[in-house]
Amino acid sequence: MEATNILPILKKRLAFLSGGKDRRSGLILTIPLCTEQTSMEELSSTLDYLLGIPSDKCKARGFTVIVDGRRSQWNTVKTVVLMLQNVIPAEVSLVCVVKPDEFWDKKVTHFCFWKEKDRLGFEVILVSANKLTRYIEPCQLTDEFGGSLVYDHMDWVNKRLVFEKFTKESTSLLDELVVINESEKSNQLDKERPPDCNFLPSLDPETVLQTGHELLSELQQRRFNGSEGGGVAWSPMDDELLAQPQVMKLLDSLREQYTKYQEVCRQRSKRSQLEEIQTKVVNWLEGPGTEQLRTQWGIGDSIRASQALQQKHEEMESQHSEWFAVYVELNQQIAALLSAGDEEDLVELKGLQQQLSDVCYRQASQLESRQNVLQSAHEFHGTAQDLSQQLDGLLGMLCADVVPTDGAAIQQTLKHLEEKLKSVEGSLAGLREKGQVVMDQMSNQTTWSYGKDVPIENKENIDHIQGVMEDMQLRKQRCEDMVDVRRLKMLQMVQLFKCEEDASQAVEWLGELLDALLKTHIRLGDDAQETKALLEKHKKFVDVAQSTYDYGRQLLQATVVLCQSLRCTTRSSGDTLPHLNRVWKQFTVTSEERVHRLEMACSFHTAAEKVLVQASPEQGDLPVEVEQETYEEVETVGKALLDRLTVPVIFPDGSEQYFGSPGDMASSAVHIRDKMKLVEGRKLTLHEEDEEDVEQLQYDQIHDQDKELQDDQELQEVDKELLDGEELELDTQKS
Repeated sequence: MEATNILPILKKRLAFLSGGKDRRSGLILTIPLCTEQTSMEELSSTLDYLLGIPSDKCKARGFTVIVDGRRSQWNTVKTVVLMLQNVIPAEVSLVCVVKPDEFWDKKVTHFCFWKEKDRLGFEVILVSANKLTRYIEPCQLTDEFGGSLVYDHMDWVNKRLVFEKFTKESTSLLDELVVINESEKSNQLDKERPPDCNFLPSLDPETVLQTGHELLSELQQRRFNGSEGGGVAWSPMDDELLAQPQVMKLLDSLREQYTKYQEVCRQRSKRSQLEEIQTKVVNWLEGPGTEQLRTQWGIGDSIRASQALQQKHEEMESQHSEWFAVYVELNQQIAALLSAGDEEDLVELKGLQQQLSDVCYRQASQLESRQNVLQSAHEFHGTAQDLSQQLDGLLGMLCADVVPTDGAAIQQTLKHLEEKLKSVEGSLAGLREKGQVVMDQMSNQTTWSYGKDVPIENKENIDHIQGVMEDMQLRKQRCEDMVDVRRLKMLQMVQLFKCEEDASQAVEWLGELLDALLKTHIRLGDDAQETKALLEKHKKFVDVAQSTYDYGRQLLQATVVLCQSLRCTTRSSGDTLPHLNRVWKQFTVTSEERVHRLEMACSFHTAAEKVLVQASPEQGDLPVEVEQETYEEVETVGKALLDRLTVPVIFPDGSEQYFGSPGDMASSAVHIRDKMKLVEGRKLTLHEEDEEDVEQLQYDQIHDQDKELQDDQELQEVDKELLDGEELELDTQKS
C-alpha cells in the first residue's frame, strides 16, 4: 500500500507512529480519537499502512498503543480496542487508554477490559494523561501527553511521500537502464542491426540520484521528522522503521547502471562522429551565418538604430558562438581520431579539420570587424546625439530672453555660455575623430563569399557620417554667431548695470559731500588770510562735487544710450536722475550760502584788521587816522554775518538745514562778537589818545618857544663875550 493511495486518510491523523519507544524499545502507536465519529474503515486502512512500515525485527518487540479517549465516547474507545485484536493482535504488547477524569464509570470500564483480557491477547489499562509517564518515558511522549518528543504529522506524510516516490522512480529507472544496457550489448554483437537511438530513459537519472542522496542524508542525520535545533527529534523512519540499506542499495544499483548507460551513450557518439562531422561542416558552410555576415553592413542613422543593430549582431554572435562551440568539439574529436591512427581516411579528416579552422577563423574575424564598426558607429551616434543636445541647450539659452538682475548674474550667465560653447567645440572635435575612425574601419572591411574576399560598398554609410558632421558644423557655426550677438548684448548689459551702479554711487558720494559741507565746513576763519584760504579750499571742494555731478550725469546719459540699444527701459531715468539733480541743487544752494558767509567773514576780518592795524599803538609813527566808514563797515558786516549764522539753508523743496551744530554756530558768533568788541574798544582808545595828543602838542610848542628864547639869549651872551675878547686882543696888539 502506498501513501498516495490513502493520502486524504493519512492527513486526517487518525493514527501515527511518532517515533517514540516504550521501555521495552517497542514502537509507540498513537490513536487520537476526537469528538467526531471516527470511521473504523479509515482507521483500519491507516493502521494497515503504518504497520507495513517497520521491519520484522522491530515488530517482534511489540507495539505500545496509546488510545487517546479524552474527547471521545466509551463505546468508540471500546470499538477501537477490539479492532486492534483483528488488525495487530500479535504485535500489540500493551494498550494504554487515556481516559477523561469524570465521565466514565471506572468500575464498569475496568471490569469490561478485565473480562476481555484473555480473549484480546494483550493488556489494556486505563490511565490518566498525567500518569502515562509510569509506563512511558516523557521524552518518548508527544506534547499532547505532556512529553517533549517533537512530531509534525504533515511533515512526516510529506517525507513519506518523498521516500515512496524515490523508491518507485529509482526502481523504474533501474529497470529501464538495465534494458537499455542489455540492448546495446546485443547491438554490438549484431553490427548489422541498426541501433535504437531513440530508446532513452523516461526519467532523468541525475535528478533521481540527487533525490536519493538528499533522502539518504536526511535519514542519516535523523532529521526525517524535524530539526535538531529545537529539541530532540526521534525520526519514525530511522534504521528500524525504514532501513537505510534499502535506499543505499537502490542508489548503488542506480549509479552502476547509470555509469554503464553513460558509457553506452559515449559509444554511440563515437560511432556517429564521422557522419556528424560531415553533416555539421556542410551545415556550417551552407548555413545562415555566412549569409547574415554578408548582408548586415548598415551602421544606423541614430543611436537607437545603432543599438538595435548591435543587439541584432549580438544575437548573430550568439548563433555563431554555438557554431564555434561545435567547431571546438569537432576539432577535438578529429584530433582524437587522428591520434588514434586507426582510421583509413586520415587525409580526409585533416582536410576537414583545416577547412573548419579556415571557416571559423574567417567568420570570427568578420564578426570582430563588424563588432568594431558597430561599436565605433554607436560611439559616433552617441557623440552626435550628445552634441545635438548640447547645441539644442545652447540654442535654448540663446533664444531665451535675458532678464537683467545684476552685473554679477550677467557675468555668470556669460561665463556659462562660454563654457557651453567650449564644450560644443570639444564635442564637435570628438565627433570628427570618431567619424574618421568609423570611415577608416569601413574602408578596410571585406566579406567572404564563395571562397573569395569581396570588398563592401559603404558609400551610403560614409555619406551619412559626413552629412552628420557637416550638419553639426553648420549648427555649431550658427550658434557661434548667435553667441557673438548675445555676448555683445550681455556685455552691454554688464556696462548698463555698471553705469547705473556707478551713477548711484555718484549720488551717494554727492550726498556725502553735501553732508560733509553742512556738518564739517563750518569755520569762518580767525582772520582774513585764513578766511581766504577757506574760500580757496571751498572752491576745490565745489570742483570735486561738480566733477562728481558731471560724472553721474554722463553715466546716466550712457545708460539711456545703452537702454535704447538694448531696447529696455532704464531704472535710472525715473529714480537716479531726479535724485542726482535734487542732491546737486541742495549742494549748490548750500555751497552758495557757504561762499556768501565766507565772503562776508573775509570783508569783516579785512575791515577789522584794517582798524586794528592802522590804530595800533605799537607803530613807530603817529597813528593813522581811521575813517569813520571803516568802523561802520566792521559793525555793519559783523551784525549781518551774525544774523546770517542764525539763518538755516533753505533747499528748493522747502526743507531746511543748518550748518553744523548750534554749538558750532555759537562759537563762530562769539568769535565775531569778540572781534567787534575789540574794534569798538580800539575806536574808543584812539579817541582818548587824540585828545591827549592835542594838549601835549600845545605844551610842546610853548616849551619850544621858551627854549628858543633861552637859546637866543645864550647866543647873544656868547657873541658879546667874543666881541669883548676881540676888543681885548686888539687892544693888546696895539699895546
